[in-house]
Amino acid sequence: MPGTRKLGRASDHRMAMLRGLTTYLLENGRIETTVTRAKELRSLAEKMITIAKEPTLANKRRVLAFVTKEDVVKKLFDEIAPQYAGRPGGYTRITRTGPRRGDAAEMCIIELVKEEKKAAKKGGTRSARAPRGSRAARVKKSAESVVEAAKAEAEAVVETALEVEEIIEEAIAE
Repeated sequence: MPGTRKLGRASDHRMAMLRGLTTYLLENGRIETTVTRAKELRSLAEKMITIAKEPTLANKRRVLAFVTKEDVVKKLFDEIAPQYAGRPGGYTRITRTGPRRGDAAEMCIIELVKEEKKAAKKGGTRSARAPRGSRAARVKKSAESVVEAAKAEAEAVVETALEVEEIIEEAIAE
């Protein structure tokens, strides 16, 4: 069923792990795992969503044979699959987060894609996304937001210190 990655496990252990990951992904919407597991998980989760798009008894039984929790199957058929009714695949997104501390395994977040409503534009068929700009501009914008956050945090610390100082002065005066 899945691809050809063995993930360092026997076939029954591997399939049990992937069934658990699929159930957890459908239950919570996103999980953090290694990139190779996420690539295997993606195909299985997308197959389950595709099967659930047609809510027949046979399809419910097919999904129940794979997903390990009945309430997750209900959520899949009632909430998740109708959300992707007009989408012909690509229900998950893998975002790399860097190496794991300890063994340096490449980690990522796999999540269910939220369906965005695309507004019709007047004239032209250009993409709705704005141009990204240069890398330097993005880095500058990111640095500015970090500086603003640090300033706000520093102000909060100063306010807290002043409040503590007032409390101490009141306690001494009593």
